[in-house]
Amino acid sequence: MTAPTPPMARHRSQPQPPEDEWEPERLSAGPWRLIIGAGIVFVVLAAVGIGLGAIRSSREPSPSGALPMASASALESGRGSPEPGSTGQPVGPGTSAAPSRGDGAKPSVTAAEAKRVHDRFQRDLSAAQLAMDGKAVAELEQGLALEMTRASFETARLQDTKVPAGIWPGTKVWVPRRTAEAGEWFVATMHEPGVARVTDLMVQTGKGWRLAASTADTRDPAPEPPAIAVDPDGYATSLDEFTSGLRGTPRQIALAHLRSLERATEDERFADGPWTSTAVQLWQRERAQLRKAGWKLELSYRLTGQVRALRTTDGGALVWYSARSTEVREAQRQGTTVTLKGSAAVRTANRSFARTASATYGRMYLAHVPPIGSTEPIRVMGDWTDVLESHGT
Repeated sequence: MTAPTPPMARHRSQPQPPEDEWEPERLSAGPWRLIIGAGIVFVVLAAVGIGLGAIRSSREPSPSGALPMASASALESGRGSPEPGSTGQPVGPGTSAAPSRGDGAKPSVTAAEAKRVHDRFQRDLSAAQLAMDGKAVAELEQGLALEMTRASFETARLQDTKVPAGIWPGTKVWVPRRTAEAGEWFVATMHEPGVARVTDLMVQTGKGWRLAASTADTRDPAPEPPAIAVDPDGYATSLDEFTSGLRGTPRQIALAHLRSLERATEDERFADGPWTSTAVQLWQRERAQLRKAGWKLELSYRLTGQVRALRTTDGGALVWYSARSTEVREAQRQGTTVTLKGSAAVRTANRSFARTASATYGRMYLAHVPPIGSTEPIRVMGDWTDVLESHGT
């Protein structure tokens, strides 16, 4: 019988490889919270291995009340329902589809009470991870977060391993006032120097508090996000996804980031980093290698769930958003095979494929968006990625 994972075990990330060796799916490598899917692909051509990458899709519906999913490219081309100014360029106060409504009623919990909620969540989640209990996790998480956690349990069972578990230290909590758009929610941040900076986003549901999003930055040192603004009563300001006065509305920024990844084209408004320029460059390199091997690569990043944001003291915002990404590799000529690696390979029993190979992942991101007029770039400051399923023929 496997010995119980000791407390703090979920912090113990492995040293990260140099940036030029990272794969698009493993940019935050290390078990910061759960198993993070690697999904590396190798094409075998004339007995020579060509190192490549892989991606993801979903089997469960979006959470209740989630926004309809739409791919970044579909929104830009007119399919779907983009908001005014959806090119991602700065929008002035007159073009916002909906104003910020951060001056709502006081929430039902104080910061101290929210911290106790999150402390209990951490303890219960750690126990559920140790037992790999999908039913228990359903009492703690919702939507894509729940789907990702359950998928990690399935991957671990297929590997006959355990998922990391433990408690993050140094919790700080920010509670925004209630708004009609966002309801009640709060953000908890944790930081263990040299390991990771983590944020959890908790939402109030009819069945209690649930984790809706989580991100981690395992860079050392992990850059510190701008301070969250609070009012005289100590409450944060919740911004809706169409709030103006930023370098783009929160929804526009989320779509712009996903569009950049989907197209494997850098967006100059975003700062260089593992989830922006590095990922794009790796996709470009992989696509070129696949083309030489007689395969093509198609990428899809689909925004799912609610975009949430908090005002920062610099006049900008911290923005949380989620996506499902799917990468499909298709052979254009015979004679080559693809073998998925990492969690994606576990789901396909390490088989090689001659015609198609695909994988779908859940992804969550945290970005800082500066105020309009600022020359500072948009910074993506953390993610959570987990393989959901993989297939091949």
